[in-house]
Amino acid sequence: MKNLAELRKIKERALERRKLAGEGARARVTVAMGTCGIAAGARDTMKAILDEVEQRQIKDVVVTQTGCLGLCEYEPMVLIQIGESEVVTYGKIDPTRVPALIEKHVLGNEPVAEWQVQTRHTS
Repeated sequence: MKNLAELRKIKERALERRKLAGEGARARVTVAMGTCGIAAGARDTMKAILDEVEQRQIKDVVVTQTGCLGLCEYEPMVLIQIGESEVVTYGKIDPTRVPALIEKHVLGNEPVAEWQVQTRHTS
């Protein structure tokens, strides 16, 4: 991902997923897209998440973005919340980790302990 047009496409896809899932979403996946996150590869991570969700035809998950979480050393960061459960914050999530993260946490409701960042962030 090298330009603003590609970022806009990613944003449009994320907004469309948010509309489709609406308030009845079973899970929320949020990618930190602050300057530090983008520099660390968050755009590619967001694209990989959107691709994975679409490929698996997961309809009840909202994929969205947020700004900087203040934990730059862990970027790219992804937050996952299943239902009303506590938000789990993951660090250093590059596109190669996305399929396992979706499979284990989003679909299987089993957080991946080794990728978690311990934080008080509750999004």
